[in-house]
Amino acid sequence: MGRPREFEIDDAIDKATALFWRNGYEGTSLSDLTKTIGISPPSFYFAFGSKEALFKTAIERYFVEQNKIAEAAFLEPTARAVAAHFLYGYADVLTDARHAPGCLAMNSALPSAAGAPLREWLAGFREEMRKRLRDRFAEARDVESSPAGMDADALSRLVLIIAWGMAVEAQSGATRTDLRRAIALALAVWPDAAASNGAHAVTGR
Repeated sequence: MGRPREFEIDDAIDKATALFWRNGYEGTSLSDLTKTIGISPPSFYFAFGSKEALFKTAIERYFVEQNKIAEAAFLEPTARAVAAHFLYGYADVLTDARHAPGCLAMNSALPSAAGAPLREWLAGFREEMRKRLRDRFAEARDVESSPAGMDADALSRLVLIIAWGMAVEAQSGATRTDLRRAIALALAVWPDAAASNGAHAVTGR
């Protein structure tokens, strides 16, 4: 059987992505994939190579979309505005009715055993995002609304702890309203210029 046309492959990746999003990587079998896509195992291997290769393709596409949210957030003028844009945008993704609740990557990463190659590969994506947030927050140190004592590294970890926690909550049934209320509470205690004396700034100590 010949290789499916490109648009058919794209449709197959979309279907596989929805399946991985709902069941996670380990909870999705080859049989699930071939049945959902509508092809035989030999055709599947010819088109995609392996279940892992198809999953990585789905994840890479997913992070392209996530990066669009991050890039838009990085255009905001202050660290707080960057965090707000990023978190609210991510909350919208987590609760989008067009797919299963939660995060495609986190839904697959959490059930994986410690040390599993895919778990470490997914952790690499998260670490890359953290570094980008850290660098953007570091740039905001000179902005008037950012406290002089702000620790950009710790702040980037804080934002992603909130983000990944929202992913778990969304998978467990939290609504968009629930997540937005939590984000608003977190932003209410965000360090600002008024805390530049160090009383409320993140110091990492």
